[in-house]
Amino acid sequence: MDKDNRIPAKSATHEVEAFLRQVALSPRTAPAADGRGRLVFAMDATASRRSTWDEAQRIQADMFRTTAALGGLDIQLVFFRGLGECRASPWVSEANVMLRLMRQVECVGGHTQIERVLKHTLAEGRERKVNALVYIGDCLEESPDDIAMKAGELGLLGVPIFAFQEGGEPRAKACFQEMARLTRGAYSSFDASSAATLRELLSAVAVYAAGGYRALENFAAGSGREVRALIGQMR
Repeated sequence: MDKDNRIPAKSATHEVEAFLRQVALSPRTAPAADGRGRLVFAMDATASRRSTWDEAQRIQADMFRTTAALGGLDIQLVFFRGLGECRASPWVSEANVMLRLMRQVECVGGHTQIERVLKHTLAEGRERKVNALVYIGDCLEESPDDIAMKAGELGLLGVPIFAFQEGGEPRAKACFQEMARLTRGAYSSFDASSAATLRELLSAVAVYAAGGYRALENFAAGSGREVRALIGQMR
């Protein structure tokens, strides 16, 4: 994993409800000793994602704005693209810094490198607590068994994976669902018309990583039914 400090149809109701049921079973992670949660935000930046990359930047900024009042979330951007390129940004706590990093990234053709993302998250989590891993992608060009092995290790480390799939390619879907299951995380699919729902669910996961269950309860008071349903399930 390379590090470069300069780097940069609406979801079906049953899909959202299934996602919320899975989140209800995720580990009750607490913030780090210094009061700040840590979230790895990993993205497939291969050519097939080019059309949605700008929207991803806006969603990422919303996650920061939502958790800023908690004083409380560090996010690390991880992305892969091209011929074996896989990079991690520094840990950042300000939306404008993360946006600046993301704007320097362009989608480039290449194969998925999900296993490398999981290995990187394991290394980060063993060094210092990681509260959650969010992964956004659309396809799979690796061994599902190898990915499952690394996901299982993350599960043992107490790092839930929240996997969001653009589209519904069957092989990727099965793998992403298994990643979530092995870590007691959650899976959901989305498309170009469901950005609002995805944004709200991602913000809820970020609030949970930053402040735990109580912070999520407070966030839900001003949110849509998807997040309120999440609270109901987590009770």
